[in-house]
Amino acid sequence: MEFDNNIPIYIQLVQQLKIDIISGKIKSGERLPSVRDLALQTKVNPNTMQKALTELEDLKLIYTERTNGKFVTEDKALILKYKEEYADELSKKYFANMQNIGFDKEEAIKYLSQSGGKK
Repeated sequence: MEFDNNIPIYIQLVQQLKIDIISGKIKSGERLPSVRDLALQTKVNPNTMQKALTELEDLKLIYTERTNGKFVTEDKALILKYKEEYADELSKKYFANMQNIGFDKEEAIKYLSQSGGKK
């Protein structure tokens, strides 16, 4: 994972883990690797990873079982809520960017439907 120097690393970790959860890359109910292992995988300090995980717990996306570790929530409605919020955020960015280059909303929608989500 490459980090943006303008955004705190723990916030970027929260965002990436959140995306991994809402996209299903990390499954509902799945046990997360240990803080140390996650820190090694992402090449960050374990304290930074712990801060990100604490934030995800505050968002109720993960929870801790004392002796078993950290798990992804099984609350599908909550995951869907965050997925919809993220989609809304991406949509707003898309339309703002398209407006910045001179497209109106209808043109941006037309362009998007014509491109078919090509990568």
